[in-house]
Amino acid sequence: MENLVTLPHLQSYYKGKKVFITGHTGFKGAWLSAVLHLAGARVMGYALEPEYPNSLFERLQPLRITEGSIADIRDRERLQKELRAFQPDFIFHLAAQPLVRRSYEIPAETFDVNVTGTANLLEAASKLEGSCTIIVITTDKVYENREKNILYTEEDALGGFDPYSASKAAAELVVNAFRNSFFHPGRFAVHKKSVATARAGNVLGGGDWSRDRIIPDIVRALQENREVDVRNPGAVRPWQHVLEPIGGYLLLGARLQQGPSGFPKAFNFGPQAEDHLSVREVVELAIACWGEGRWNTRESPNAPHEAGLLQLDIGRALAELQWKPKLNSAEAVRWTIDWYRQPADRQALFTFDQIKTYLSL
Repeated sequence: MENLVTLPHLQSYYKGKKVFITGHTGFKGAWLSAVLHLAGARVMGYALEPEYPNSLFERLQPLRITEGSIADIRDRERLQKELRAFQPDFIFHLAAQPLVRRSYEIPAETFDVNVTGTANLLEAASKLEGSCTIIVITTDKVYENREKNILYTEEDALGGFDPYSASKAAAELVVNAFRNSFFHPGRFAVHKKSVATARAGNVLGGGDWSRDRIIPDIVRALQENREVDVRNPGAVRPWQHVLEPIGGYLLLGARLQQGPSGFPKAFNFGPQAEDHLSVREVVELAIACWGEGRWNTRESPNAPHEAGLLQLDIGRALAELQWKPKLNSAEAVRWTIDWYRQPADRQALFTFDQIKTYLSL
């Protein structure tokens, strides 16, 4: 099966196109912006200021790879104004409150950003005059997770134990309502809009400094020569390098533009079934790549609930998009640690080196 996520392929769809990214200052949004810049797209971002110093967005900022507006996805009038002025060919909606543990601290805000923010984006898109392809990024955590040894497909029931997961499942319902009401595939000739959702597994990659995420926690501990505190070493997740789902998002956008009646639905992006790793395995791989370090289990009986087992079925992406992972989970960890070990003044260029290597695989 040919993997179509290559630079010439992406350039054929995105070179010269206007692409609007919400959440471009975030970890995944910055990587997406970099890939699109390399593909020759004109990128406009809409997001809050980056929350963490030394983020990938800040490392890339001197290269001016995006235009941008610093604004809140909940500001409906501002969002409509920016979209109307830009008239994008593609929209990738990544703006979100993306952390499970933080959602326990700010549950109402999490629902406001993730659900109302998605509705604001789709309402603004519905008012655009020209054609537009829209990809809404949700998460692998949208499923009603029974924590059994099964791979969740796109047809499985939506759910969500915690506010983050539930808010992203609700965002999927928002997308479906807008698709039925305003972007119905059968009336594409009238509205000229198509929308799909992408559900990615846990992503690894350079430039992420979010708290309560495994790689940033590991790197901070190793840089400070202290033990890595690990909450749930036995938990299993669909780990993947950030470039894997980004390649999937871009391929889905291209396919959706080609065939707006054939792809307006949800797609899972994750590792192969045999490549799901435990937290313990990820930590030990990261320490081995770093060259030194130690870890210790630090579990609290009062800690908020986090799922112990989550696995994705990527059969739809394999069959319908001809997408497949290029890196296994161990390689994803190695690529990530390699990024953090670069000098600060090399990290921006190293980001593009990794993108070029990935797209050439």
